[in-house]
Parts: sequence; C-alpha cells; structure tokens
Amino acid sequence: MSNAVTHLPAANSDDALTHFASQFAYETDCWDTWEALNSGTPGFVLLDVRNQALYDKVHVPGAVHLPHGKIVQSKMSQWPLDTLFVVYCAGPHCNGAAKAAVNLAKLGRPVKLMAGGVTGWLDEGFELAQTR
Repeated sequence: MSNAVTHLPAANSDDALTHFASQFAYETDCWDTWEALNSGTPGFVLLDVRNQALYDKVHVPGAVHLPHGKIVQSKMSQWPLDTLFVVYCAGPHCNGAAKAAVNLAKLGRPVKLMAGGVTGWLDEGFELAQTR
C-alpha cells in the first residue's frame, strides 16, 4: 500500500550519497560548532545574523553580531578573504542565516550555515550568553 512516504521511491544509493555528502560543504551542526569553539582554534568566525535586540538578549558565546542585511564588503574587510564564516539565526523557522550565507557568497566569502540556530543550540543543552 502506498502512502506519502513510499509514493515516490527513494533515490538510488549513488545519488543519495552525492546529495547528503554535499550538505556538509554548506552546513554544520550545533554540536560540531560547540566543539570547535571550545577547542580554542575553531578556524572560523561565528556570525549571529539576527537583530541587535535578539543578540543582546541571548547569543552563542563567542559569536560576532552582524545582521544579515549589514553584510557588505566594507564590514567584511576586517577579515582575510579566506576566512570561513559560520552563520546562524533563531532556528529552523528563520531564514536569516540563509540570507546571510547568500550575502557572504556574493562577496566571495566561504560560508557554512549552523543548522538549528539558537533553537538547536538550546536543544543540545548548550548555554547562551547575554550582552546586557
């Protein structure tokens, strides 16, 4: 019997491997981000791309605040061109991180999205920081 899950067959294994493996070039998760930040040498700049009020209320410790709409060449000049940026926003219900990733990619900057955002960070049991 067919249902919404089985109606369309799954992709063949080669196509599935290509698809799912390619996702790691575009995103990371909260756990891997947390581990990297705590290593002391993360190898990236973590950008919180939400508005100022939300950042001040809570943010991932070590994150730099830069709203997605403010990602322009002049703001990015403080970092070398090969700097990897990891961007996040509120969570899966928010597309601010995707907007930031687009802006960074347009500027030729390496970028990954932290899947889950603040919601995912909290789901993993990690603490958030406050500015004020």
